[in-house]
Amino acid sequence: MDYGNERLNDPSEDLKRIARPGGARPKLYGDSSPIEPQLIYFHLNFIPMEKKTLIIGASEDPTRYASLAAGRLRRHQVAFVPLGLRSGTVEGETIVTGKPELNDIHTVTLYINPKRQPEYYDYIISLHPKRVIFNPGTENDEFAQRLSTKGIEAVEGCTLVMLGTGTY
Repeated sequence: MDYGNERLNDPSEDLKRIARPGGARPKLYGDSSPIEPQLIYFHLNFIPMEKKTLIIGASEDPTRYASLAAGRLRRHQVAFVPLGLRSGTVEGETIVTGKPELNDIHTVTLYINPKRQPEYYDYIISLHPKRVIFNPGTENDEFAQRLSTKGIEAVEGCTLVMLGTGTY
């Protein structure tokens, strides 16, 4: 069986990827059958790099939630592009400004007020993300509906919590 980058959905299968020294064969919780020693499981918090994320509302200010999200994405090894009003750096990445042409964006996570979002509607849709996360305070029913009609999942959630619970 190839476990590659497969995400485990069942929390009971939330096992760490470890190879036992000396050939000891780890067992599944409550299971008496041994696991092949070469099969190594990983934690649910593992997130493949291909979930490249655009952070809209990025800032160099380390107390801002967008900056905290950049740090958490970095720790979870998720590629990200910070986009903000002013250039700078966050977690070693250059904060881009404007509406740059980007490819392979899986997720857009919003950290901007709903009143500022309309100027980004067409831009975000043009990126063809799989989903847009409306973090607390950014909820916007109008935009969520528009995303839905384009086949883009609108998620009212918190990027930090999602990363912390393995639901990202």
